[in-house]
Amino acid sequence: MNAVAPLIPCIVSGGSGTRLWPVSRESMPKPFMRLADDQSLLQKTFLRIAGLPDVARLLTVTNRDLLFRTLDDYRAVNRSGLAQDLLLEPMGRNTAPAIAAAALHVQEHFGDQAQLLILPADHVIEDQRAFQQALALATNAAEKGEMVLFGIPASRPETGYGYIRASADAQLPEGVSRVQSFVEKPDEARAREFVAAGGYYWNSGMFLFRASRYLEELKKHDADIYDTCLLALERSQHDGDLVNIDAATFECCPDNSIDYAVMEKTSRACVVPLSAGWNDVGSWSSIWDVHAKDANGNVTKGDVLVHDSHNCLVHGNGKLVSVIGLEDIVVVETKDAMMIAHKDRVQDVKHVVKDLDAQGRSETQNHCEVYRPWGSYDSVDMGGRFQVKHITVKPGARLSLQMHHHRAEHWIVVSGTAQVTCDDKTFLLTENQSTYIPIASVHRLANPGKIPLEIIEVQSGSYLGEDDIERLEDVYGRTAEPALQVVAGSRWGQPDGQVMFILVLSLAAAEASIGLAILLQLYRRFHTLDIDAASEMRG
Repeated sequence: MNAVAPLIPCIVSGGSGTRLWPVSRESMPKPFMRLADDQSLLQKTFLRIAGLPDVARLLTVTNRDLLFRTLDDYRAVNRSGLAQDLLLEPMGRNTAPAIAAAALHVQEHFGDQAQLLILPADHVIEDQRAFQQALALATNAAEKGEMVLFGIPASRPETGYGYIRASADAQLPEGVSRVQSFVEKPDEARAREFVAAGGYYWNSGMFLFRASRYLEELKKHDADIYDTCLLALERSQHDGDLVNIDAATFECCPDNSIDYAVMEKTSRACVVPLSAGWNDVGSWSSIWDVHAKDANGNVTKGDVLVHDSHNCLVHGNGKLVSVIGLEDIVVVETKDAMMIAHKDRVQDVKHVVKDLDAQGRSETQNHCEVYRPWGSYDSVDMGGRFQVKHITVKPGARLSLQMHHHRAEHWIVVSGTAQVTCDDKTFLLTENQSTYIPIASVHRLANPGKIPLEIIEVQSGSYLGEDDIERLEDVYGRTAEPALQVVAGSRWGQPDGQVMFILVLSLAAAEASIGLAILLQLYRRFHTLDIDAASEMRG
């Protein structure tokens, strides 16, 4: 870890939010889940990196839709001023492409010798000192061109993890073993054999290698991923420390994990044991594992009352939850869903999520509380022609200048100061004051103060969907410009503008004998707004 071979930690963050439903959802996946100390798993990973010596910069690979939530989590714990780069994926393509993008970025900016430390965003490691000691061993091996996987010594017959079989290799530094084989998640009988035999490790999903080494091996074993990611990075849009990976190119990238694409095929894979209180927090039973328990083995969070119950996890979020006479039961309550399961069956929550998705239910996608770049809103109540929201706006933030075609709004200030724009008027509202926004009025809400602004919004009208928003100006790059209308479809609320723009482009394409896609690319080049990102970042 020196100036010649810098260590660049990379957090890989995302996921679909199925294993820890109903708290984890697609728009708020597992990395943002908060434990008993009120820190999210992502924040814990950030602090683990911030505690490493000689690390001055962090790289994060995440989904575009999670950008502002990620920045909020980092900002809350970044007391050391750790510099950051973020690579924004337009869609998930598994870990091999995500790490390829990170490696290409690191190689370009830090050179061929730079080491890339890959850390999932959602793991718990209790012993930071033991982690740093294992990292020192791994760094020594990576300097010699090895590809290091951090292995967790298999201490029990766990069937939920993949296993690594390792053996001694005199060519490797002390404390480092050669990977002999990877083993898929075994049944319990085979897992017991692995534990009894020794020399087996759980695959932690954490890696260290030179960025250039990973790219060499990826090019050798899965050239399609390498070539596609290289082209996607070349076509990416840069905005300071943010890199928007080109969507059209990245969409063509094969979906594959780093294990299948590289680690199971390379001859340079080795393992460093990590005994540091690791937990991948991959299920509700794991949540029970990592929390302190009462005298009866119960873990509780929220407004919970437990009577004559043992070894239970009871997670409340607003309502009073009481349990009586239960054992080894998981109860998870949110504002719009409740899940009750035996601890031995919590892995089956994925089947519940699949069934809900098949029914088109929104409870797998979003919480009642939805985060936006400017703050958040919480759906308090909803009926046929009305909706009530609790809106929180960050200090100094403002919503887009917008209008609605189908609804009017009433705003009541609960706390803070609101700057309101309504057509040609701009004025301030303070606590207990209110205003009315008629249908089709051009309006904006902003917080000019130093504390969060909280308002109650009452909507009424024939249609209350979030897609009834026509943005005229937006500091977060979500304005519906003509090209966006083509990409985003009629949800932008300007069908006439869409038709006109398509006609103009079609006529131009016919006149010039070039394709519509090429014209859209030209339009994209001369507009700083990221079309694909803006079409996805609604609200």
